[in-house]
Amino acid sequence: MASERDRSAPRITLSDMVEELLGHEGPLPIVAAGDPVLRRGTEPFDGQLDPALLARFVAALRATMHAAPGVGLAAPQVGVPLRIAVIEDPAPVSDEVRLVRGREPQPFRVLVNPSYEGIGSGRAAFFEGCLSVPGWQAVVARHTEVRLTALDEHGRAVDEVFGGWPARIVQHETDHLDGMLYLDRAELRSLSSNQAAAELWSQPTPERAADVLGFTLPD
Repeated sequence: MASERDRSAPRITLSDMVEELLGHEGPLPIVAAGDPVLRRGTEPFDGQLDPALLARFVAALRATMHAAPGVGLAAPQVGVPLRIAVIEDPAPVSDEVRLVRGREPQPFRVLVNPSYEGIGSGRAAFFEGCLSVPGWQAVVARHTEVRLTALDEHGRAVDEVFGGWPARIVQHETDHLDGMLYLDRAELRSLSSNQAAAELWSQPTPERAADVLGFTLPD
């Protein structure tokens, strides 16, 4: 039972939370798995941050994503339960990896209140990591093509189809906003340290890992 003091304590607003977060120098601290904010889901964005504060928050998310480095970052990963994520992928990979994984460069995008739905029955499985689960990777089967609906940071509607690796990024970041981590969808027998993944499973596809570690890939 909450005490009288607990009930009367003012609830911090999302605006105040973001202002406090942005008061620190440098990249924002990234929340690691086990923190409840990654599991609670998020509040749809509906003007909780004024335009100037939203722009500052988006810029901080982008800078933090670059510093990590990563190709996507969702607001809960910096402790803010708001339905906003950013993605950007320069795709610095070999031609072989680009072809096999469908990894093409993606410009910086802000996703506000995003949701996705799979298109068709195609699924692809690859090793995947997460800034909130540092040091580890696992194979995740995801839709090869998705339709994303969202708003951008200016409130303009986004309705776009993504395939290949960009589709994976969209699914990964939107899942964060629903309180899901990639491990919830992963083949746990594939779980590997970054070092093991680099030394043993750096092939463009995870067939060898599936054979040696003993898990099944989707047809």
